[in-house]
Amino acid sequence: MARLPSASAPDGLAADAGHPAREAGSWQQLARLIRLPNLLIMALCLLLVRACLLLPGAPWRQIVAPQFGILVLAALCIGAAGYIINDYYDVKIDAINRPGRLVIGRSVNRRHAMLGHLLLSGIGIVVSGLLSPWLGLVNLGSAVLLWGYSVRFKRVALVGNFSIAILTAALVLLPELQVRTGQRMVWGYALAAFLLTMVREIVKDVEDMRGDAQHDCRTLPIVWGVPRTKWVAGFFVVCLALLVGGAAYRVIVDQQWLLGAWLVVLVLAPLLWLAYHLHRADRRRHFAGLSAGCKWIMLAGVLSMVWV
Repeated sequence: MARLPSASAPDGLAADAGHPAREAGSWQQLARLIRLPNLLIMALCLLLVRACLLLPGAPWRQIVAPQFGILVLAALCIGAAGYIINDYYDVKIDAINRPGRLVIGRSVNRRHAMLGHLLLSGIGIVVSGLLSPWLGLVNLGSAVLLWGYSVRFKRVALVGNFSIAILTAALVLLPELQVRTGQRMVWGYALAAFLLTMVREIVKDVEDMRGDAQHDCRTLPIVWGVPRTKWVAGFFVVCLALLVGGAAYRVIVDQQWLLGAWLVVLVLAPLLWLAYHLHRADRRRHFAGLSAGCKWIMLAGVLSMVWV
């Protein structure tokens, strides 16, 4: 993510220009706080689920209907609120694990951050509730689960990992909950998202052990140790590889060559790479690389919907 520009200009220069560097830096910090790239991937996922899995061949006017735009807005508000509240409660831990990426307490006042969280959560719940009470209830549950994760769940072995994995799978299912097509393939993608998120969250726990341990967190690597934790993460990698391998075999048998090649080359092969390097990882930088690899695999999985 972008860093603040260095303050190398002579004193008073920025002031004469209306603090352009400071204003640009503020926007960069805000984008970092709400994880703008992650929100864009969320929006892309929702769009591809609707366009490629649920309404294939439908005109774009139907795909990007106002009701769907409201659903996307609600989901992104809930997601952004979740990132804010997570950083709000993680200031001390992040000061150890990611000191260069702190936003709350440096660029954003803690009170303003909490207000932003409440406002975004409220918008997400209300606008989705206007679409249907069921969607409003789902987003209410998501907001509550994100708050619980930030306050307590992520400090308990596997509970926090499971919470985020469930929320990721729920995101994939949101368009289906809105249009109710009965398409089963979307459930396969939701399961894949759940499994990969479990892997990434466990890997991130290993990466963040130092800060977590100093603040009495009981994450999986702290409770079980790194070797056993790697075996748990490996179990979810194997489950996901079997799921992707089975899907690839099925679409190749059905002569969907592009989708089959995409799944094998850009999803299954990177998963095997992930399993290999997970087995060999023993440094913080190794687990940071594995976490980044999970994000690229997830993006490739999302984009595979184009070929369905």
